[in-house]
Amino acid sequence: MKKLRIFSWNLNGIRAAVKNGFFTWLESEMPDVLLLQEVRCSLEDLPTDWLTPLGYKSFWQPAVKKGYSGVAIYTRLPIAESAVIQGLGEPQFDSEGRFLALSYENILIASAYFPNSQRDTLRLPFKLEYCRKILQFLDAKQKAGFEVVLGGDFNIAHTPLDLANPKQNEKNAGYLPEERAWMTAFIEAGYVDTFRIFESGGGHYTWWSQRPGIRERNIGWRLDYHFITPGLRENVIAARIFPAVKGSDHCPVSLELKLP
Repeated sequence: MKKLRIFSWNLNGIRAAVKNGFFTWLESEMPDVLLLQEVRCSLEDLPTDWLTPLGYKSFWQPAVKKGYSGVAIYTRLPIAESAVIQGLGEPQFDSEGRFLALSYENILIASAYFPNSQRDTLRLPFKLEYCRKILQFLDAKQKAGFEVVLGGDFNIAHTPLDLANPKQNEKNAGYLPEERAWMTAFIEAGYVDTFRIFESGGGHYTWWSQRPGIRERNIGWRLDYHFITPGLRENVIAARIFPAVKGSDHCPVSLELKLP
C-alpha cells in the first residue's frame, strides 16, 4: 500500500521559522507534501532554495506586497511545472498570495491562506468572496475528475468545540456567524473535515495568541484544516494536530492517505 503524508503549517514567516527550528522539525517528519501559509517572502528573497538538500522541490505564490501573506508547497513527489496552479485566477486574491495547488495523479493538493476578517469585520466581504471563489474553483476541479485535498489556515473556528472561549468571541473575526455559516455550507457541499473523522471533542487547537501564558494554558483556536472530497474518505489513515511543535503561533496539522 502506498501512503501519502501531507502536512500544513502557517509559519508566520518562513525566515523566522527557520531560526526557531523549522529545519530540525522537517528532517524529523519528512512529509511527502508540505503546504505552507504566511511565508512572508518569495523564493528570490532566500539565499538558496533552503529545502532542496532534503530532496524537496518548491513552488511559490507570494504576495505582491513584501513581507506579507504568501503560500508555498514543498514536495518530494515527481511534480512537473505544468501540474502547478498558481492562484485562483482572481487578481484581488492572487496578488495577496492566498492559493497554490498541484496535481498528483488524480488528486489536486492545495495550500490556502484565507483572509482574516479583521477587527470590526472590515474585510469580511473580501473574505466571504474568497470563500465563494475557492468553493467554485474546487467544485470545477471535481467535475473535471479530480479528488481534492485542501489544506491551510482558514481563519475560521467552525463550532464552539473549535476555540477555548466561544461565548466571548461571538463577535470577533474568525468566529463570526457569516464565517461559520460558510464553513457549514462547505461541509454540506461534501467536503470532509478530516480531523473530525477521528476526534469529536474539543480542546484541540492550532493557533494561540502570543500573549504570555496563553499557549501554555491551551487557550486556542482550531483554524488550520485538511478538507477532502468524499471520494478520498475511505483513503484516510490519520489526521493529526501537533500542538507541541513550536516555531510559529500556529502548529502543524497532518493528513495521511493510502493510495491505490
